[in-house]
Amino acid sequence: MRPPIVLFTYNRPKHTRLTIESLLQNRLAKESDLFVFADGAKNEAHLPQVRAVHEYLQTVTGFRQVHLTLRQENKGLANSIITGVGEVLRQYSTAIVLEDDMLCASNFLDFMHEALALYEQTPSIFSITGYTFPIAFPADYRQDVYLSPRPSSWGWATWRDRWEKADWAVADFDAFIKDKKQRQAFNQGGNDLSVMLLRQQRGEIDSWAIRWAYTHYRQGGYCVYPTRSKIQNIGTDLSGTHSPATRKYDVTLDNAPYSLPALPTLDARIMQNFQYFFKRSVVRKAINLWKYGIMY
Repeated sequence: MRPPIVLFTYNRPKHTRLTIESLLQNRLAKESDLFVFADGAKNEAHLPQVRAVHEYLQTVTGFRQVHLTLRQENKGLANSIITGVGEVLRQYSTAIVLEDDMLCASNFLDFMHEALALYEQTPSIFSITGYTFPIAFPADYRQDVYLSPRPSSWGWATWRDRWEKADWAVADFDAFIKDKKQRQAFNQGGNDLSVMLLRQQRGEIDSWAIRWAYTHYRQGGYCVYPTRSKIQNIGTDLSGTHSPATRKYDVTLDNAPYSLPALPTLDARIMQNFQYFFKRSVVRKAINLWKYGIMY
């Protein structure tokens, strides 16, 4: 049985339609079950758009089966993803997850299926993503994928046994945040991570993704990235709840053939460029030190 596709939507009917239409360009879509978790409106102003999304979803065909959860209450993105992915992974051993603003290449599902099968028995690989940040790669780097300790939340997949290792309460947070060496180790995936986790635990943000990143760190896990992106985020246009307007993450979708190595490379040169992408300015570091008491 093919890994199911799990899609999370809220109040963007146009983005949702484009996301589903791009999925249907994948040859494996018709062999895949689609589970959609559509959140309810958080206020009256959002209700018409939420209803439009729910109405559209009831017309979707082209997948092996479509399973709709149309919520009347608003759970919020983090709770929706934690509970929704968990629900699907109780039925399946793997899942491919998208939100309602992800366009995918026509070979996205092929890539995800092959990577899930190939790396299932590699316990250090905790997730797969179809997106890659627009970073530079060494001219002599020949693999079509690379490893990073930081996972991506844009068009990703995992296995049940990895997902079950997540501690969504982050019970060891107090010990972690006081330990500079641990914070620096976590920040090998980008020096914004520790502050983001601190803000999550303080209730300033509501992010499942930073807790999933912390799971990778705690478990010594890695994410497999393609060197050419098979996901394009169309939500950085102020239409979403959590994404600012920016061109920083813009990439071109890639449909070219690829090959997957038996074990992807953790390349120090790529990681240096990866970390630079998330580098914070001196001003931002000073603000974090003043506001949160930590530099990183």
